[in-house]
Amino acid sequence: MDDVRSRTTLEDVARVAGVSRATASRAVRGGELVSPVALEAVRRAVEQLGYVPNPAARSLVTRQTDTLAVVVPEDDARVFSDPFIAQAIGGVAEALAHTPKQLVLLMRARGQENDRLLPYLRGGHVDGIVVLSHHRDDHLERELAALHLPLAFIGRPLEPQLAVPYVDVDNVAGGRLAAEHLLAAGARRLATISGPLDMPAAVDRITGWSEALAEAGVTEVARYEGDFTLVRGEELGARLLAEHPEVDGVFAANDLTAAGVLHAARAAGRSVPRTLRLVGYDDTQLGLTTHPQLTSITNPGRDLARRATRMVLDQLAGQPAPPPIIITPVLVERASG
Repeated sequence: MDDVRSRTTLEDVARVAGVSRATASRAVRGGELVSPVALEAVRRAVEQLGYVPNPAARSLVTRQTDTLAVVVPEDDARVFSDPFIAQAIGGVAEALAHTPKQLVLLMRARGQENDRLLPYLRGGHVDGIVVLSHHRDDHLERELAALHLPLAFIGRPLEPQLAVPYVDVDNVAGGRLAAEHLLAAGARRLATISGPLDMPAAVDRITGWSEALAEAGVTEVARYEGDFTLVRGEELGARLLAEHPEVDGVFAANDLTAAGVLHAARAAGRSVPRTLRLVGYDDTQLGLTTHPQLTSITNPGRDLARRATRMVLDQLAGQPAPPPIIITPVLVERASG
């Protein structure tokens, strides 16, 4: 059967369907300018003959590669250790599962230039781009927008004037939720370990946190800039507890950072939540494996990625770039806070 299918041509499909080769070609490519009757006839012929379009030939005709790039400007250690990034990549794959398209993961270590990434993207290797975990010094927004490929960011872009399509969680609201929860629990000597402040998510979370504290008339004890990793979270958690032993509530930039703070608290002899309340961010599976389990703010990476991928697919189908999608976060209360 495989040999028969490999020998079946588009001309065979057209003959069995009773249409011209041009009509059969348009039908196989998606049905543009093909009547419903002809489209159904071609569909039946394809099924009967087991016709499989040649991908290389199809790409020459359609100028599409059936490949989407997920661009993550992080090194491999961050990409493969961060559960939010893993969720997001899984969301892109899920969104492509019922399409002919596949994804290619493009990573770039921090501090590297875009001189390898951009030529690859310009070279016609991908049909569209989803960007995840971008930083200010990446300069990706302007450079990727100039490629004129279907594009969507997961996370608010730093250059709003470019009007790049994106999906995001309302991180300002998320930071506010963390502060309000710790205050409601009775914590008053509060500190935060942020993410990298060259990333919009980290900036927005700090903004919401600070606004809520100011409205409550509470001044934070300390603030440290982290990098969204467990190791740095533990280092800064230990420093925080040594320099400010009076602290009774911590907002960590993500669940990895929060898990690091938990390790530091245990080493310092602090009891969570009896003497130290802790709130993380992202609500990943990691928070269910810690002891105690993490109170955390939702940041649905898989859903955000599905929506961003859908934006790219819609642009590929000829639709205009969509407006931003902003998801409202919620606080999931567990034992740490």
